[in-house]
Parts: sequence; C-alpha cells; structure tokens
Amino acid sequence: MTETVTVEALGKALLESTGAKRRLVGVAGPPGSGKSTLADMLRDELNTHVPGCAEVLPMDGFHFDDMLLKARGHLSRKGAPHTFDTGGLLSALHRITANDGADVAVPVFDRSIEIARAGARIIGPRARIVIVEGNYLLLDHPDWSAIRACFDVTVFLDVPEAVLEARLTARWRGYGLEGTAFHDKMEGNDMPNVRQVLRESVAPDYRIENF
Repeated sequence: MTETVTVEALGKALLESTGAKRRLVGVAGPPGSGKSTLADMLRDELNTHVPGCAEVLPMDGFHFDDMLLKARGHLSRKGAPHTFDTGGLLSALHRITANDGADVAVPVFDRSIEIARAGARIIGPRARIVIVEGNYLLLDHPDWSAIRACFDVTVFLDVPEAVLEARLTARWRGYGLEGTAFHDKMEGNDMPNVRQVLRESVAPDYRIENF
C-alpha cells in the first residue's frame, strides 16, 4: 500500500532500514515535478545524519546523444521514454547494486549544452543508499520493467497536471520560447510525456506531494 510522506519522514525510514546491503531508491515523477531537487534534498537529509551514506544518480545522463536522435528522427521528442539508453542505465544499476568495492562512474546530463557528460559523477563504495531519479523509472512498459525491478524502495512525486503545465510553461517562456517553438515543445513533447508518466506509472511505495 502506498504511503504519503514528507522528505524528512522518508529519510528517517531509509536510515532505519539501512543495513549491510546497499539500497537503491527510485524517485520518479513527470517533467516539472521537481525530482532532481527532491533527490538532492533527500541525499542531503541522509548525509546530515550519516555523512557520505547517500548519493544521487540522475536518469537524464542516459539520454541518447542529439546526433543519434536526429539520425533516428527522434530529436523533436528528446526526453520521451524511447530517447533514453535503458540498457546502459540497467548496466549501471547492476554495477551499483553489486557494490564490489569499486567506484562506479556514471554520466550526468549538462543542460547548458544539452549533452550528457560521460563519467561525470562517481558512486563510491561508501554510499549505502543510492537515489536514482527520473521520469520513467516506474513506467509500466517492457523497456523499463527491468530497471524498476532494481529498486528496493520507490517514490513518486505527486503533482497535479495543471501545476506541471504551469511550471513547464514558465520554464520554456524563461528560455525565450514563443509561438510555434513553444507549442511544439509543450504539446509536441513535454505534456504528452507528463500524461504518460501520470497515467502509466505503477504504484510506488511512497508518494510525496510537491505542489
């Protein structure tokens, strides 16, 4: 049964259940729900109590490159489920779960250049809790089911669709998008992705209201 909690309560529950085995926490939610911010807050909350115990792995580092998306005709849908390297993410999760004492280098998406930087973050052996954040981590789809199975705990950010639309509108207006470019970004990509996450994600262990 899904429980609605605060970040502080979730952090407490995770610390209380932490043992010798490394735990993976999947934080999912639609575009504009605040996943990155919440994942960082949760990491900081955990590390306040047990320094170095938590790290964050963003799913966005596994975007296919623009060159490949353009060749496949998918560039306009960048950020949709099929524009991510799910196999690469799954391999990284398996290495992180194994926790064999080695550092695991993972890519991080650089929004300033719209490109993922390889090996931009290290998940070290000290991290007992790894928070993985991304839109589609709970998506009920074959390409994502193996990824979902890696998580010991799952969290979904609960934000109404209207609030998400307002946030995304403010984001793209802030980047100067207007007219056709704005419409294509919102109705051709972002809002379809929002609706898919809201309607096709499986039930999580925890929900956090973020609106």
